[in-house]
This record gives sequence, structure tokens and C-alpha cells, in this order.
Amino acid sequence: MAVNFLYPEYEAVRNADRCIVCRACERQCANGAHEYLPDGGRMACDDARCVNCHRCVSLCPTRALKIVRSGNTYKENSNWTGETINELYKQAGSGGVLLSGMGNPKNYPVYFDKILLNASQVTNPSIDPLREPMETRVVLGAKPRSIERDENGKLKNNLPPRLSLSMPVMFSAMSYGSLSYNAHESLARAAEELGILYNTGEGGLHENLYRYGANTIVQVASGRFGVHPQYLNSGAAIEIKMGQGAKPGIGGHLPGTKIVGDISRTRMIPEGSDAISPAPHHDIYSIEDLRQLVYSLKEASGYQKPVIVKIAAVHNVAAIASGIARSGADILAIDGFRGGTGAAPTRMRDHVGIPIELALAGVDTRLRDEGIRDRVSIVVGGSIRSSADLVKAVALGADCVYIGTGALLAMGCHLCRTCYAGKCNWGIATQIPELVKRLNPDIGYMRLVNLLTAWRHEIKEMMGGMGINSIESLKGNRLMLRGVGLNEKELEILGIQHAGE
Repeated sequence: MAVNFLYPEYEAVRNADRCIVCRACERQCANGAHEYLPDGGRMACDDARCVNCHRCVSLCPTRALKIVRSGNTYKENSNWTGETINELYKQAGSGGVLLSGMGNPKNYPVYFDKILLNASQVTNPSIDPLREPMETRVVLGAKPRSIERDENGKLKNNLPPRLSLSMPVMFSAMSYGSLSYNAHESLARAAEELGILYNTGEGGLHENLYRYGANTIVQVASGRFGVHPQYLNSGAAIEIKMGQGAKPGIGGHLPGTKIVGDISRTRMIPEGSDAISPAPHHDIYSIEDLRQLVYSLKEASGYQKPVIVKIAAVHNVAAIASGIARSGADILAIDGFRGGTGAAPTRMRDHVGIPIELALAGVDTRLRDEGIRDRVSIVVGGSIRSSADLVKAVALGADCVYIGTGALLAMGCHLCRTCYAGKCNWGIATQIPELVKRLNPDIGYMRLVNLLTAWRHEIKEMMGGMGINSIESLKGNRLMLRGVGLNEKELEILGIQHAGE
């Protein structure tokens, strides 16, 4: 029916004078957008198949291709936009839920972009990080409230299990299955090289990656996929996933097309079956229930590993965080509404949750007001895009940040946002062997190392400019922040002053 036709969102523009008909674009496009026409001896493109992944553009030897937005449009209407109409047509034709990959692309405020950093001048001189020591190391975990000594006056080691990082950043939870093996290996190797940690995400850990256990966080989600004693004891920490920023309040779903081979064995489910996690943990309906799981995991790991509880940023996140801090958890992870995902219902991704900046400030303030801030470390994620976002997050009260989408971009992701289709042309979010090979772990891991090495230099530069030589001195130091273009309520929640005050 004509009503089902939707004009392609993108068009591949080919310069006929430059095209040498090498057919590289045809070989590289897993979506089948490019085709060789033998009758005319030329290349053609089915724009309806194009997802704007830029693989063909990047590998065209003569730069004969570019991807542009199509010029087709509906009659202008600020309320009924073209995107809204297309989504409605799709649902009217299919009766299905709309799915989307990656984070929320809507034009909501990005508070990091409305916060500026302070700088030292005369009375508090700046520090030159090239000539003076700058400390970026952080330790995550509960902190003892008092110092204990033995009968000889020597300090007792009463520290609970903790995580030591060379800098305040970790790779966030991305599962084996949603990501390729090569992508997981890249993350693991980079974490080891950098002296930080990466998170397995939901779905277990491939046996070949157990050797990176000292730099691994193993996750326990509601589906319990791939969870067994060896898995729990293979990592440096255990994370209980209660929610994630891209889809607060609902579970996970990895399509059966991705449950193949080693993924089936690692997740301990049959090949081809969908891995569907329920929305809640069916043994957790209160903070008391959560506490029981926290201590069950501590018991299973011999009380040698810190336990993290990950939640999505929602309107009552500060109250939830207060309960988690009292549950026995050592680290609290909060994921903002810009957090990435392999697949999420579009409506959930785009309309549920709150910005990580407001959630973080609210949680840090409440835990300090209640005198329990030292019981947990705070890790935040949800579109940490640069070292500047990281520094601002620490000043708002975070101990550390998670990066996910940024890490994927470093490995080659072009944000085409069709991860759920399993046809990632860059070898990242796919299980198709010929596509997986496109991501070389030797290159992927080195690009991740390069990214965070650059961030570490920038963190030191920014701290030096503020006259601070330790990341610990920056944590929760909101005097180093000023807002621009924010209203009084936003400034109040963030706990910062407006620029010029």
C-alpha cells in the first residue's frame, strides 16, 4: 500500500566522475545498500537500506561517496514533525514497539555544557602538570569511619575490599552478545594497559577473557545469564544491575539471532533463543531484599570483592541511593537518561529518566546531609563525552565515571544507531563472523588507550589550571564550578553559583 511507503531518511550521493566501480562499497555494506549493475557497468544504491554508518564513505578509495539527509519532507508543522509522522506510520503498519539503539538524541538540556570550570590566577596560583606531580589515582569502595590500632599502637588494616584505578574512569557495562568478542577483548586489554576496569555487562564472561580478571567488573542482572561461582570470582568487583539509563524500569533483550556459538555457551542458554531479562529482580522488592543479595554475593566471593549496585537516574534517585548506601553496597553506579543501549523501546529511551548531572548532585548532597557519604563511592555514566565532562562530574560529587558510547566511538562506531539489527559494519555490535573481523583488537585496544591517555593529560591540565594537584581534592568541590544560562532551581539542585557571582 502507498501509505506504507516512507521516503529514505538518507541518500548516498555518488560522484560518477570519481567512481571507478571497484565495488568496495558493495562488499563493505552489510545492509546491501550498494549494488553493481552489469548492464550499465555502474554502481547503484538502494537508499532505503542505508543506515548512515559511513563505512562506504570511509573506504571509498576515490572519495566518490557521501551520505546526506534526503530532501524529502512533510508539510511544515512544529507539532507533527516528520519523525513523529514516520514513527506513527510504522506502528500503524506493524503493530509493533519501536526500537532504537544508542542514547537519547532529543534536544534536552545538556547541563555539562552549561557548567564552566574555575581557574586560578594570583592568590591561588595554578600548577604546571608538566613540572609538578599531579595525582589522578582513585580508590573506590566504602571508607572506614575510624582508625583502629592494635595493642602495640600499630594501625589495623580494617579496610573493606576496594578498587584502585589509575584515573577516575571505567568502561561501562556492555555485554558479550550485544558487542562482538573483538570489541570485548579490546575493552579488556585497554583496561589492563591503563590500570582501570571494564564491565562485562549482562551475560557472563568469555573464558578467554578470564585472564583480565583483575581489571574486570562482572555484572549480575535480573536474568542471571552466565552467572555462576567461577564467574563471580573471576573479576575484581561484582555489579548488581537494577536499571540502566536508556531504559529505566524495564529489563533487557538480546535477540536470538545474536545468541550463537560461544555466546550461547557463555550465557548458558540455547542457541537462537532470545535472552529476555525481566524488569525487576524477582527476589528484590525492597532495600532489605537488595541487602540480602549484596551479602549473598559477598559470601559467594569470600568477602574479597566490592559490590556495586547500578541504578538508573530517576526522579527519586536520591532516596534510592540513601537506601543502597545502607544496604551494604560498596559502590553506587548511576546511569543518566543519555546512557547508550544496544536496543531499547524508543519511547522509553527518549522520555524516561533524568539528566545525570542533576541526579549526581542530588545524590551527593543527600548522602552528605545524612552523614553516610563515606559508605559508598559514586560512579556515574550517561554520555560522558570528554575529559571536561569527567572533571565536572567529579566536582559535582562523583568518585569516578563510566564511559560506554565514547569507548565505542574510539573503536570506530559511527552512531548509526541500528545496533539491534546485528549488522554493525564496523565489527562492534555484531556476531556475523565476516563483520566481527573488521574490528582488529590490536587496533581497537590501542585506540582506547590513546583516548584515555589524552584524557589523562587534559584532566591534569584542567586540575592544574584550578590550582588542584589531586583528583581527591576536586571531588565534590563545587566551588570550582559556575553555571551559565541556568535558572535558580537548576542552580540550587546542582549546588553551584551562577557565573559572575
